[in-house]
Amino acid sequence: MAACSGPAAVVYDASLGEYDFGPDHPMAPLRVALTMRLAECLGVLGHLEVVPAPMASEDQLVTVHDPAFIEAVQRAGATLQPDEAFGLGTEDNPVFAQMHHASAHIVGASVEACRRVWQGEDIHAANVMGGLHHAMPGRASGFCIYNDVAVGIRWLLDHGAQRIAYVDLDVHHGDGVERVFYDDPRVLTISLHETGQMLFPGTGFATDVGGPDAQGSAANVALPPGTADHGWLRAFHAVVPDLVREFRPDVLVTQQGCDSHAEDPLAHLMLSVDGQRAAYLALHELAHEVAGGRWVAFGGGGYAVVDVVPRAWSHLLAVVGGHPVARESEVPQEWREHVRALVGVEAPRLMTDGRAATYRDWREGYDPAAWLDRQVNATRTAVFPLHGLDPLP
Repeated sequence: MAACSGPAAVVYDASLGEYDFGPDHPMAPLRVALTMRLAECLGVLGHLEVVPAPMASEDQLVTVHDPAFIEAVQRAGATLQPDEAFGLGTEDNPVFAQMHHASAHIVGASVEACRRVWQGEDIHAANVMGGLHHAMPGRASGFCIYNDVAVGIRWLLDHGAQRIAYVDLDVHHGDGVERVFYDDPRVLTISLHETGQMLFPGTGFATDVGGPDAQGSAANVALPPGTADHGWLRAFHAVVPDLVREFRPDVLVTQQGCDSHAEDPLAHLMLSVDGQRAAYLALHELAHEVAGGRWVAFGGGGYAVVDVVPRAWSHLLAVVGGHPVARESEVPQEWREHVRALVGVEAPRLMTDGRAATYRDWREGYDPAAWLDRQVNATRTAVFPLHGLDPLP
């Protein structure tokens, strides 16, 4: 991959870790702190400007979220009283002190990443603490209080962007972002996820293609449990590049939840870090091909806090910075010792899982007896004609 053709940034400061549902919650802020530490040890941050995260204003939040919901978040964070009518105080979204402040801080970081790319300060920008794609306009959902991705996309639209393509790689359907823009033809949302037949939030099927005024604005690939690198990459390349090329976005926005990994405790896909890295490289190339390089990348899910998330997102940041880390690179001993001292476990020794990230191209034909191929074919059949594309291989 060619080096990045311009400056790149990651929006981060340690206080973003105040978004913390407590020690027993799977979404541990430690995963991001370990990512940034590993990226530093690998030399990745030498190719990225680390910029502080501003706080989102209420004016920014209300571009997506209902004022009554924002008030409920503020109230819950002050009183520590649940308000389940707004999804606050549930098992997924426990109430914690200063919840509004911590959540708005993540939104501010994501808006800043979008601003830097749109205004030309950077060609790529990332917020790995972001990617809270389940939050709805009036309700928290799935570990997500405010939908930083949707607010960031809305900011881009409000500041002159005409078309945004959003690609969501999280193992869970990107339902909140899709919902916000379901009837907006300016935003194309594509989600590859484990089928909602098996996994939260239970949505995101091939027939979900956008609202009445935006048919084709949503594309969903509902993957069978057990899908590994070769099948996942086959599905990705059969759907994502063709749709994004045809849509011709001004900016490519992506969510890189790494809970698709085989070791993730909350889902059932079987990807490796190598397969995830291959997707990051493909998205980078696609951004340069169709969007003048303008790429905003977010984190998302990922609950194998030591073994997976830091390696996956360090690879992501390296691609954002234009200098990918070689698959066979060793994990720096300094970082492994830090992990041992901090959490008392042995960290991985290599930046690879030793998998070959290969796949069979869709143009070679598909097998209707295979669950994966049937799902991919269903998505292409439902969405491609709405973009004037031939769904056949």
